[in-house]
Amino acid sequence: MKYDPIKRSLGTVFNKSPFLRKSFYSMLDLLLLRTWHVKDEFRNWAKNNKGKKANILDAGSGFGQYSYFMSAMDSAWTVKGVDVKTEQIADCNTFFETIGRTNAHFEKADLVKFSEPDKYDFILSVDVMEHILEDVEVFKNFYKSMKTGGTLLVSTPSDQGGSDVHDHDHDHDHDHEDGEDSFIDEHVRDGYNIDEIQEKLKSVGFSKTSAKYTYGTAGKISWKLSMKYPILMLNASKIFFIILPFYYLITFPISLFLNYMDLKGNHKTGTGLNVVAIK
Repeated sequence: MKYDPIKRSLGTVFNKSPFLRKSFYSMLDLLLLRTWHVKDEFRNWAKNNKGKKANILDAGSGFGQYSYFMSAMDSAWTVKGVDVKTEQIADCNTFFETIGRTNAHFEKADLVKFSEPDKYDFILSVDVMEHILEDVEVFKNFYKSMKTGGTLLVSTPSDQGGSDVHDHDHDHDHDHEDGEDSFIDEHVRDGYNIDEIQEKLKSVGFSKTSAKYTYGTAGKISWKLSMKYPILMLNASKIFFIILPFYYLITFPISLFLNYMDLKGNHKTGTGLNVVAIK
């Protein structure tokens, strides 16, 4: 199954107007469970930083939905989004300029080489580290770029089936079954061990780390309903763009309930990880 072509198709449609792009962000916020977990963790940081000047880095900003969320929360915060994809950087800058969001901007950057010493109070990295072989180099750059006391939040697949490159028994947003390819073919690792990623962060200097599993049982069911099956359908035929609204009319309330259950649950294992590190 091919995930990126579907994302590009959706991006093209929703880039046609600021209203459609905002609607796209709202859809991602509701459907993507990782967004629920990331936003919940960011709000914990925000409680102690409202009204204070802060520099925030969205490391691997993609469509810009997290930069949109963070920059809207407090005008005193300056958000920089960086990504390796030129077209997404251009799209994000155009959109944010159009809506007059002046406290966020985007630049092309390779995180393996990116470093801005002692600048950022908060760094966010969502679904990025599983794509980068030189992960320790990136963690070093994050550490260098953060102010003392700064917070890093990493959301990434775990080794409990998050990338499922070798294991056909696990399901997540990057899973496959017999005869199917992984949703995302370019992963360089099968997901992080919960202790391994914290050890790597401590090895580059982070003084305190914590990690918790996401995508427990409820989350995995929600993912299948809200993302996996629709993507399978869209890969089969574009005609399913017409059918999708009716499909979501039935499954959407169920997915919302399952996402809430996953967010509030304490998971002994899961196919995703939220990792927090303090400099």
